[in-house]
Amino acid sequence: MSPSPRIDAAAERSPLVRAALERARADHEGQTRNGSGGMPYAEHPISVAAMLDEQGHRDEVLAAALLHDVVEDSETTLDDLRELFGEEVAGMVGALTDDESIESYRERKAEHRERVGVAGSEALAIYAADKLTNTRTLRGAYEEEGDAVREEFKVPLELKTEIWEADLELLREKAPELPFLDPLEEELSRLRACLEAPVRPRG
Repeated sequence: MSPSPRIDAAAERSPLVRAALERARADHEGQTRNGSGGMPYAEHPISVAAMLDEQGHRDEVLAAALLHDVVEDSETTLDDLRELFGEEVAGMVGALTDDESIESYRERKAEHRERVGVAGSEALAIYAADKLTNTRTLRGAYEEEGDAVREEFKVPLELKTEIWEADLELLREKAPELPFLDPLEEELSRLRACLEAPVRPRG
């Protein structure tokens, strides 16, 4: 089952998942995911949630997965999520949200990694599924579009890859049982190979 029908089915049986899906689609409306070949942003959290649904995670985890980027990328606040979805869902989203007050990309991601590392197994599962989705999407876009993809990001793709490799290291230490880790390692290896390959002339 592809991601959207799987989550649509989860939303049919769960009012919590349905509300989170509606909120994610509303908050990400009109946004495009960087390095995705023009994919509507909401498709990213839907893919993350679908991976977790496939592994049998409970509705609160699916809801947090659907909402994991809304605080970073919309006007919605953690207090809003707490009021609408409860402390548990908001807590997971909070753990998965970058601290934008940290200016350095590398330092911000290191601080985030530390927070996720103590946030519990379910937050780690969302984090892992998010990283797998990110690397898979970016690798596919890079293979399709080449170096043009770089223009969509504020930091070099080599640095993003380095950060994701550090994320994988954390996940191997804290949650080695997660089924996403071997595919993530494979995707990172493929992405690294793409970035290191000689640039092909276009046309």
